[in-house]
Amino acid sequence: MRLTICIVVLFAAVVGCKPIPEKKSGLEDNRVSIQDEGPTKPEETELFNPIPPKVSIDANGVPDDAIVLFNGKHFDEWTSAVDSTEVKWVLNADGSMTVKDKTGDIQTRRNFENIQLHLEWRSPSKIQGKGQSRANSGVFLQNRYEVQVLDNNDNKTYVNGQVGAIYKQSVPYAMASRPSGEWNTYDIIYHAPEFDDAGVKTKAATITVLHNGVLIQDHFEIQGTTEYIGWPKNEPHGKAPIRLQDHRDNSRVSYRNIWVRELD
Repeated sequence: MRLTICIVVLFAAVVGCKPIPEKKSGLEDNRVSIQDEGPTKPEETELFNPIPPKVSIDANGVPDDAIVLFNGKHFDEWTSAVDSTEVKWVLNADGSMTVKDKTGDIQTRRNFENIQLHLEWRSPSKIQGKGQSRANSGVFLQNRYEVQVLDNNDNKTYVNGQVGAIYKQSVPYAMASRPSGEWNTYDIIYHAPEFDDAGVKTKAATITVLHNGVLIQDHFEIQGTTEYIGWPKNEPHGKAPIRLQDHRDNSRVSYRNIWVRELD
């Protein structure tokens, strides 16, 4: 008998005895720790820093932290995109500028990356041309990515090239133009693409556009350069100018009240 008991005790010591499972009451699955409950006081989720800077808006709607690119008085912030000479577009008495046919695009003297851009544009009240030849211009971000400017009032064209399109890439959600000859606004939020050390794009540029207050492009990922012929290209680049287009077909598009806020 003693030998049998010793063998049983020795076997238990070698193999190990598993404890008898504790009987669950069924409440354990509903238990939540205090940590899982999250904050229990309102002040635990209140932040006091960093304090956003105060921005004032002037009578023309320009924030005081913006860079005014065109105020209707001069072309100091602009240069010819063709040969870096003085701008040859027309400076109008009403504080606007108008494309002078076949003088070439103009671009900012400064280079930009991530921005909020505001500008106003107007097609001529006297209708001239049709399709892509009616009041055609464009706003190029980083000198590469175009938001189309065009008079599409009773004027059909390919929809990825109509007013408000990211040219040949993204059709706008709506056509929100005012009647020909009246002023339109574009408000653009743009974030530049990113490239690694090998020059490979790691993050696409994104763009949001409001046309006369109507959302027409919503955080669209730009595929690359907005080409007239061929597929988008993605060569690495850094900061670059904002460019306004002379379409070279007597478009007579006018611009005014252009300002930009850097988002870096």
